[in-house]
Amino acid sequence: MTRIIDRETDLEILTNKALDQDFIRERIRIYRWDIEEYINKDRRFLTSLKPLEVELNAAPIIKEMALAAKKVNVGPMASVAGAIAGFLGKDLLRKGYKDVIIENGGDIFLKTAKTRIIKIYSGKSKLWKNLGLKIRPVDTPLGICTSSGTIGHSLSFGCADSVVILAKNVALADSVATATGNRVNSKKSLQSALNFARSIKGVCGVVIILKNNLISWGKIKFIYR
Repeated sequence: MTRIIDRETDLEILTNKALDQDFIRERIRIYRWDIEEYINKDRRFLTSLKPLEVELNAAPIIKEMALAAKKVNVGPMASVAGAIAGFLGKDLLRKGYKDVIIENGGDIFLKTAKTRIIKIYSGKSKLWKNLGLKIRPVDTPLGICTSSGTIGHSLSFGCADSVVILAKNVALADSVATATGNRVNSKKSLQSALNFARSIKGVCGVVIILKNNLISWGKIKFIYR
């Protein structure tokens, strides 16, 4: 496992062979430059809590963030961690890596040749502390993104302890996790929040935890260990 930090970007990367750190650092700089330059042109890209239309000649990562945001009515920066993880993951696959796990602030790009267990962290509740997701190679590459209204520094308007979204597109998974988390404000809201997440094209799994309550849908295989 290799940790790479570039200002706000804090990555844990696991690969099947030695990571080319110079390559990955250069790719991080490119994506960060794309995002920062666009923010310099349009400050709203950083601060908006609603989707934005972006320039036709915007960088691919900007377009992907904007599209993911538009699908669930959140701001484009709601998907920044997932977008960076996803773009880097694709870069490493193109470079010939077979197993790639990139974790970026709770958002994961996963391509694996063997079954993996992804643990779910849901705060102080002891009921779920040994809960994980079993991910099969056939279901990867996959984005696994988490949002919380009670853990961490990311903005959420809800109170879910953990919202986990599985989708092939990591930026989409990140945006949906945020938008779903915003909809959880009580036990009564869990079903409607789940219904919202599963209605988004591209989402293949949902887990929502609120205190001692858990609700899920899709390609979810739980494991306790």
